[in-house]
Amino acid sequence: QIMAAAAGSADLTFEKYDFLKELGITGSNGGVYDGEWKGSGGAVTSMNPATGEAVATVAQGTADEYKSCRAAMDAAKKDWAEMPAPKRGEIVRQISNAIRDKIEPLGKIISLEMGKIQAEGIGEVQEIVDMCDMAVGLSRSINGQVIPSEREGHTILEQWNPLGHVAVISAFNFPMAVLGWNMALSMICGNCTLWKGAPSTSLCSVALTRVIADVLKKNDIHPGVFVLCQGDADVGEMITADPGIPLVSFTGSSQVGRRVSEVVHGRFGRTILECSGNAAVIVMPSANMDLALRAVLFGSVGTAGQRCTTSRRLLVHEAVYDEFVSKLAKSYGSVPAGNPLEEGTLLGPVHCERAVKEYEAAVKEATEEGGKVLVGGKRMDRAGYYVEPTIVEMSSCKAESMKEEAFVPVLYVAKVKSLEEAIEANNSVKQGLSSALFSTDMREVFKWVGPSGSDCGLVNVNAGSSGAEIGGAFGGEKETGGGRESGSNAWQQYMRRSTCTINFTDNLPLAQGIKFGGGDDDAAAGGGK
Repeated sequence: QIMAAAAGSADLTFEKYDFLKELGITGSNGGVYDGEWKGSGGAVTSMNPATGEAVATVAQGTADEYKSCRAAMDAAKKDWAEMPAPKRGEIVRQISNAIRDKIEPLGKIISLEMGKIQAEGIGEVQEIVDMCDMAVGLSRSINGQVIPSEREGHTILEQWNPLGHVAVISAFNFPMAVLGWNMALSMICGNCTLWKGAPSTSLCSVALTRVIADVLKKNDIHPGVFVLCQGDADVGEMITADPGIPLVSFTGSSQVGRRVSEVVHGRFGRTILECSGNAAVIVMPSANMDLALRAVLFGSVGTAGQRCTTSRRLLVHEAVYDEFVSKLAKSYGSVPAGNPLEEGTLLGPVHCERAVKEYEAAVKEATEEGGKVLVGGKRMDRAGYYVEPTIVEMSSCKAESMKEEAFVPVLYVAKVKSLEEAIEANNSVKQGLSSALFSTDMREVFKWVGPSGSDCGLVNVNAGSSGAEIGGAFGGEKETGGGRESGSNAWQQYMRRSTCTINFTDNLPLAQGIKFGGGDDDAAAGGGK
């Protein structure tokens, strides 16, 4: 993480932004909430990536404050787990409404601190609202199977119960939505939730926690149901090593995700990992070219290339390559860069100076491998962390530069001779989150989504790689991590399943027809009327 030293109060710019006051943000903020706001660890200065100015400070949590958060969760655990799920859903419904009421200031603080344009910031908050609304309905329909028993007078039921505690470690690029995907399901499933947001977007974490905490307080719900403990890797290590947290949801790099997996699974816990993406988009001759063009433009330039689902590899059939890439390069010039809080801006800054260095290194590596920069390739000459969206033409669809994900707006393009070659290239990298095919040939479509097609968790057709609806399960394979968040049956990861065999007779037959002891069948089975 990039953690700036705390700035002096005279250097802070928080008073320039009225929406911060509406969210309860001041110049100096506590980054820990366990029923009380606190924070005695080092202060992190929140930076505005559009200007490079300091906004406000957030005091991070210490080991003792982490323990205090955990004690609050333990105190809340029993009553929250035993509350009927529809009543927990009612609390989540109120959280949804409270977030909806503050959707604009919450969206703006995302734009201010993370750097994405305001439309995307508000869209991120809307995603939490949608997720909460879906979870509310689910709270009345969590179900298990009733399974036929081979034994007379018996039935088998599945009973789903809360895990107890869930921890969410989120990344800077979606500083609120990732929490929403997890929190809404965790809460209706009956778990207490601990959140550690990225240090560099600590204001977002504080602002959203204030909204959630207010709803819990108004309903006399123990504050330990949802706690916040901001911090750097030290807090993350405490979370992953904590045997009292059965499930850790982590969003970030594959390198850190591997460490999280090793530690959590080493204590036989569960993980939901959403790590690197490195998405590929394939354009075939039968594709609707205008549709594909719009999808690739947003997929590669949107959020300044800082989505896990950002389009990073473009594989175009040689029959349409020249025309398509030429139009795409021209469209890059139509994307206005500017302050993400201002109307009309479509390209904001990357998040920090480190991201600028990553961008420059990615362009350098690609050109050293023989890549040709078609568009962009330089840092913009302006305040803040702005870089030019870049297209680099590679001579091979399996170039080494394309195998590692650079979390910046660099799109690698290459020719392919066939769908088979494109699929092989798509699957040749270590990551496996999102992928997209543009084709109107149904033979190609069903090959793409079938067992010999894309090996990613998100396999789209005539829709871009970037972004996903909350109704489907979100996640990927290989070094992306294998976890699933949001919709479908993702809720099951937040609960433990008990298989319950219920005997409603006075007999005791054994499964598989086993006889144990002498006498008649019932007596031999240990029963008898």
